Amino acid sequence: MSTPALTDVASGYRAGRTLPLRVELVRQFKRRRTLVMFAVLAVLPFVLVVAFAIGGEPDGGGDRITLMDTATASAANFAAVNLFVSAGFLLVIPVALFCGDTVASEAGWSSLRYLLAAPVPRARLLWSKLVVGLGLSLAAMVLLPVVALAVGVAAYGWGPLQIPTGGALDAGTAAQRLVVVVAYVFVSQLVTAGLAFWLSTRTDAPLGAVGGAVGLTIVGNVLDAVTALGDWRHFLPAHWQFAWADAVQPEPQWFGMIQGTAISVTYALVLFALAFRGFARKDVVS
Repeated sequence: MSTPALTDVASGYRAGRTLPLRVELVRQFKRRRTLVMFAVLAVLPFVLVVAFAIGGEPDGGGDRITLMDTATASAANFAAVNLFVSAGFLLVIPVALFCGDTVASEAGWSSLRYLLAAPVPRARLLWSKLVVGLGLSLAAMVLLPVVALAVGVAAYGWGPLQIPTGGALDAGTAAQRLVVVVAYVFVSQLVTAGLAFWLSTRTDAPLGAVGGAVGLTIVGNVLDAVTALGDWRHFLPAHWQFAWADAVQPEPQWFGMIQGTAISVTYALVLFALAFRGFARKDVVS
């Protein structure tokens, strides 16, 4: 009996239909680490409310009023404070986790080669995992302020966002500005996502990819604190991570966020390109 032609065996095969985003999203969302990460972010506003209830209203104790000092002024202020205390480190973790664990975990489970033998094209596999990883990261960043707003309304009422430097934004404008803040925080974390995703394609150890991305992000924050670097710090993504504070002013300033967006997107695109290029040539044995 003659061997059937490859075209007969592969009849109906469409590379674009392999590993649908819906399937990958369900797989990643059901994982314990995803549920635990979402739970931690959802609990944070409750922890802060309890902390303020026990310790009293925040007070800087000096002449200079900060965003933290206005945390209990309204739900909008409370949501802004939750983002402020989380943007520097806590929100780095879900991004590194969702983007760094995704490919490396398949290799660690020895299922990566079976996915590719399905056959799922390598670029399609990476694309599906990257989109889902970024989607879950964005969902985590949206979850925090949404829960914080709900908790803040119950605890402090719905009202204008009190600006530490003076003045206030009405509730509707404050909600719009918080959307801008969340969008910018997400963009600023694309560098961590790129690092995690690139490392995930280079190692079979998920912890190495996640930890490496978090560690390099911390290194960037430390370097930004070295004032001796002068203007070189402007090329560090960490230098612009709190530029979103300019959006919660009576007259928003966009320069810092534009600079930060350009820097973050540039680094991220390079890292994503390295991940796709390296994985296309990688000898997958696990």
